[in-house]
Amino acid sequence: MEEPVDTATAILASAVVLLRERMFDDISYRALADEVGISERTIYRQYPTRAHLLAALSNWIEQTRFPLPPFVTVSDFRAAVHERFRAFDTLPAYAYVGARASAISPTLNTEPAYITRAIEAMLEVAAPTLNRRDQRRVAASLRYFSSAMFWARLRTGFDLDADEIGEAFDRAVDTVLAKLPAATWAEP
Repeated sequence: MEEPVDTATAILASAVVLLRERMFDDISYRALADEVGISERTIYRQYPTRAHLLAALSNWIEQTRFPLPPFVTVSDFRAAVHERFRAFDTLPAYAYVGARASAISPTLNTEPAYITRAIEAMLEVAAPTLNRRDQRRVAASLRYFSSAMFWARLRTGFDLDADEIGEAFDRAVDTVLAKLPAATWAEP
């Protein structure tokens, strides 16, 4: 017996199927409704605007196609992001959806993404004396440099592959972390 799928998940899964054939802008609510087997109105109830659909689709793709391996240390974080960039290279159309979604204004009242919470937790352990304001600044920087948007900018703007983007990421992380006082870091 097949497990039932909720409407929102069915819509997002069908949008991913359509992304194999078209760009996000070329996926109409009508085509999406036909793919799911529901009315167009039902899609509008779930996602009133394309921005809502894009944000939800990006989050779903990130969770299902690009799950970030767990990390606790800065070294683990670097390795996880390198793995993520390689995954982006294998499914670029999906990664570009994430990049595009991060460029729009937030539309969903959601908690911070898993990666943001994980980066903050890593910093609490690695740099326990870092004040909250600086922790948020560092976390925001690391979040950007580990994002699909950063990957997409370097991929399209400079024709870099995942390994080269990973090297740029490492240099950016080194620069961000070098700005922190030495006394901030926990003893190994």
